[in-house]
Amino acid sequence: MDSLTGRTAVVTGAASGIGRAITERFAAESMNLVLADVEEGPLASTTAALVGAGARAVAALTDVTSVASVQSLLEVARTEFGNVHVLCNNAGVGPPAEQQLWLNTPNDWRWTFGVNVFGVANGLHVFVPHMVDHGEEGHIVNTSSPDGGIVAMPSAAVYASSKAAVVTMTECLHHQLRELGSRVGASVLLPAGGLLLTGLWTADRNRPEALSRERPRARPPVTAEDFRRHLAEQGHDLPVMALEEVASWVVDGILTDRFWLLPDGMLDDEVRGRAEAIISRKEPYLHRAGI
Repeated sequence: MDSLTGRTAVVTGAASGIGRAITERFAAESMNLVLADVEEGPLASTTAALVGAGARAVAALTDVTSVASVQSLLEVARTEFGNVHVLCNNAGVGPPAEQQLWLNTPNDWRWTFGVNVFGVANGLHVFVPHMVDHGEEGHIVNTSSPDGGIVAMPSAAVYASSKAAVVTMTECLHHQLRELGSRVGASVLLPAGGLLLTGLWTADRNRPEALSRERPRARPPVTAEDFRRHLAEQGHDLPVMALEEVASWVVDGILTDRFWLLPDGMLDDEVRGRAEAIISRKEPYLHRAGI
């Protein structure tokens, strides 16, 4: 895409964190914005703030685990602005994980994969036919994580497994769109570079009662500050990553049709470590602190 001005973007998980930063960056590019989130209050306030700053933005309360809800999101976008040109499947959850993956309950897996994997799949199922059929330039950005998307993170096995799936989904999407000769591109976002202060740390606030844990947790949940303090005790100084910078990777990646959305040189050691472990048939590369 040569320009984002006047184009329409749909962003899920847009009420806070990375999603909000992306919408603010898109607003600076003079895009039409459709903000989707499952949290009604924060969604309304974020949208109001954008509109108050002069952006063309509307809110759509959306549960990405529901195909019908995502279909309604598309209808809101089309009614308000016409064709959709950019889709950011950004909604995600990171439930507090047990140290051993087998101690996580089936509902931990159902909820995490329902949002992080099926949420992306639902977005693709609903929006890709529309974006391909209208024939204009477009782009899809799926938010993954280095934790799973590049290397394993044993301390968050459920979350990391879901994010590994998002990378593979996006790679397949990229190749299929190219084979189709479509004008729609695809990218995977891998937020990294420091501690990300997002709502992911407290995602349990949105956990459906029907998917609650089947037994009490063996250990208390870890907050962002808990995690940072734990690393500091081990001698690791983890800086806070500006979400605005992550959002800039998205805009730059769309305009340059870049698949891997993270800066050159970032996480290269982790990529090499994983590749070398596979080539040499060694044990899996171990996630380093602060990735």
